[in-house]
Amino acid sequence: MNTDAATTESNASPRWQPLAAIERRVLGVLIEKAKTTTENYPLSLNALRGGCNQKSNRSPLMQLDEDQIEEALEQLRKVGAAALVQGGARIDRHRHLAYDWFGVNKVELAVLAELLLRGAQTVGELRGRAARMEPIKDLADLRPMLDSLQAKRLILYLSPPGRGAVVTHALYLDRELEKLKREAVAWSPEPSSAGEPAANTANAPVVSIEAPRRPVPSQDRSGNSPNSTQGTETAVLAEGLRQLREEVAAIRREFHAARAEMESATGQLRRELDELNRQLGN
Repeated sequence: MNTDAATTESNASPRWQPLAAIERRVLGVLIEKAKTTTENYPLSLNALRGGCNQKSNRSPLMQLDEDQIEEALEQLRKVGAAALVQGGARIDRHRHLAYDWFGVNKVELAVLAELLLRGAQTVGELRGRAARMEPIKDLADLRPMLDSLQAKRLILYLSPPGRGAVVTHALYLDRELEKLKREAVAWSPEPSSAGEPAANTANAPVVSIEAPRRPVPSQDRSGNSPNSTQGTETAVLAEGLRQLREEVAAIRREFHAARAEMESATGQLRRELDELNRQLGN
């Protein structure tokens, strides 16, 4: 496995802070490319723009220009998350300083990179995606990494921890985090396997959504609620609505995954066609 920087473990005190969306995308790409395309790292501005705008492994999709990326790089340098280096051909290149900035090891950084590039996702999705950068055999392998990131307050759970839990990074700006909390109810985690322990959340900044309080119905002289039948019907409807939301959320995740795979396959076919045309002299 290739390493992405001279330092792969950090003992420095972390100094991370929330970032704007474009800054998170740029930092995530720097980390990802350092781990997956070491021959091209550090990255030129053009390579960084291609990584920010690529169609696979990104959510949301972006179309950033060089000015936007340069502005984000300047901010990342100011906060100590990135640095400018000189390339062999005197082309400015850029590298991340994320190990010291976050205070994490290389596997934890791979997990954070996936969250920066894709946002909220289930721990199962996260394991599979982060494993392309660092070896993570299974969820049991991932769980200590999540526990450590929880303790460092770098991740947020949007649903109860466990196998199907939804997790995201904690680098959102305040206004984004409030919006995320409101939308968290739309996520429906996969049921945990029987007997599978949940992740440790003792030090975790878990995002919780408080349900609205329902008024307590008045009782008649016999002690029975006059609206008990109506309350039962309401509970049945509420349960049906909850199940419907879960089904819609599951379909939405499957759709996004299928779309990403289709876009990746289309891109690969296009590259192969371009190469064939080049060989034929077209």
